[in-house]
Amino acid sequence: MNLRRFDSLDALRGMAIVWMTVFHVCFDLNHFGYLTQNFYVDPFWTWQRTAIVSLFLFTAGWGQAVAVQQSQSWPRFWRRWALVAGSALLVSAGSYLMYPQTFIYFGVLHGMAVMLLIVRLTARWGRWLWWLGGLAIAMKFIAVYVHGISAQAEFLNQNWFNWLGLISRKPITEDYVPVIPWLGVMWWGMAAGQWVLRCRPQWMNRPVGRAGQPLAWLGRWSLSYYLLHQPVLIGVLMLVNLLK
Repeated sequence: MNLRRFDSLDALRGMAIVWMTVFHVCFDLNHFGYLTQNFYVDPFWTWQRTAIVSLFLFTAGWGQAVAVQQSQSWPRFWRRWALVAGSALLVSAGSYLMYPQTFIYFGVLHGMAVMLLIVRLTARWGRWLWWLGGLAIAMKFIAVYVHGISAQAEFLNQNWFNWLGLISRKPITEDYVPVIPWLGVMWWGMAAGQWVLRCRPQWMNRPVGRAGQPLAWLGRWSLSYYLLHQPVLIGVLMLVNLLK
């Protein structure tokens, strides 16, 4: 059974895609020397990244609320999950070729693969998801405090454990989306989606208008677009460099 799609949710995801694309165009221009920006430290860029990732994970949680409400089967869930996990491996391989010293070993797709499973398993926890989401976000700050008072927590900064997010320093990598605090954002997306579907279902059916239709289309192809847009952007800039 095909799940019903909602243009409003797809358009919201499409907004995140457009924002991400603009961000990555600037990032790539910086990499090829057409801009001079510090994307790792400058708050103008770091806060944008935080907002983009938050919007993606929030809509992913909301999407799981829709899937559960429409009785998505576990085999169908696993097929979708395998696409996300397999895509994460492709991102790792591709980023290793481009940035061997700072390749992506636990970026947004890696994080989503882990978090989607957790969110699906906890989908029936109802209002507790709001509290769990807040706790997951708070754990980021609690971990920093624990690192400050105990040297024994240093092992959490190692690559074998830093995917959890309980760190005192960010690892050097091109993309890093650990379970903590981002699981909290996806849990809140699930909780918000469940509330809307239960209490305000008419919100999901609101038309997005002609301007919103392209965003909804993008939102329906978010994974494919995510995988393809950077190779295309980088390829175009490499061609421009060759023609200079």
